[in-house]
Amino acid sequence: MDKEGVVDAIPLFAKELIAGGVAGGVAKTIVAPLERLKILFQVVRALDECYKTRSEFHNIGLLASFRRIAKTEGILGFYRGNGASVARIVPYAALHYMAYEQYRRQISYSFPRMGNGSVVDLLAGSLSGGTAVLFTYPLDLVRTKLAYQVVDAPKLNVKGAMGSERAFGGIRDCFSRTYKEAGMRGLYRGVAPSLYGIFPYAGLKFYFYEEMKSNVPDNYRKHIIVKLACGSVAGLLGQTFTYPLDVVRRQMQVQRLHASNGPEFKGTIGTLVMIVQKEGWKQLFSGLSINYLKVVPSVAIGFTVYDVMKAYLRVPPRDKAIVEETTNKSESQT
Repeated sequence: MDKEGVVDAIPLFAKELIAGGVAGGVAKTIVAPLERLKILFQVVRALDECYKTRSEFHNIGLLASFRRIAKTEGILGFYRGNGASVARIVPYAALHYMAYEQYRRQISYSFPRMGNGSVVDLLAGSLSGGTAVLFTYPLDLVRTKLAYQVVDAPKLNVKGAMGSERAFGGIRDCFSRTYKEAGMRGLYRGVAPSLYGIFPYAGLKFYFYEEMKSNVPDNYRKHIIVKLACGSVAGLLGQTFTYPLDVVRRQMQVQRLHASNGPEFKGTIGTLVMIVQKEGWKQLFSGLSINYLKVVPSVAIGFTVYDVMKAYLRVPPRDKAIVEETTNKSESQT
């Protein structure tokens, strides 16, 4: 069997899983240094005494923060927690894109009057985002805890609430200790704001991307620059509306790294209120500028690589896939 025959033999959902996983892994690896800084900026002021090192990161700015991490931890410091991040994003992106396509076909099949417009993209994107989060959230929590650790230059130890002892020795150690401390509930700490945020974010991201592409002339629609531009704007707009919930989620995830005498965040609303009371509403947008720098290339690269991989894997156009799905279901019912 030749190469094209092998590709054609792969089921449609498997092609979408492969394309989505590759897109997520490539995009996440490219923006990993900015992701590390973004997480540090988000949780920077919750407890001043415990966050002394992180306050320094917040005050010295973006370029100085890059230089500090490079000096104290080396190049690999920018990728602290990236192993867990990639391990999470590959299955997450694979499920996200595949579920989006599946939900989109199912909605179009079950509700033909809705057509194939932007509303379908909004609904399918929201549902697929929630599905992917529920399956991969523990990996996201581990990635956040590992990235949250800051290494002190002289002793190469973690500073902050955990003292001079390294908080976690790696992905497996972080999983194990988190599970022993709080069980499955601990592995899903902060999942509520994640779901609150992902439903509108994922929906808006797909909505804006598909809407912008639909307004591009057909002879330009396949150009990579056009895909990158559409993906950049889509990620930018979607992230702006949902960023405060991302800050709440991060602080809920890392609260067990705080000093034992510090205040405890209780629930999504309680955490949101505490952040505003103690740090001001501006903290809800802490790190947003660096998040823009991360989201623009991340979403743009993700959508572009996904479309390129779909073309390489010979995934049929959505309209054709919907017709095939409808035909297959009609034949099975008959």
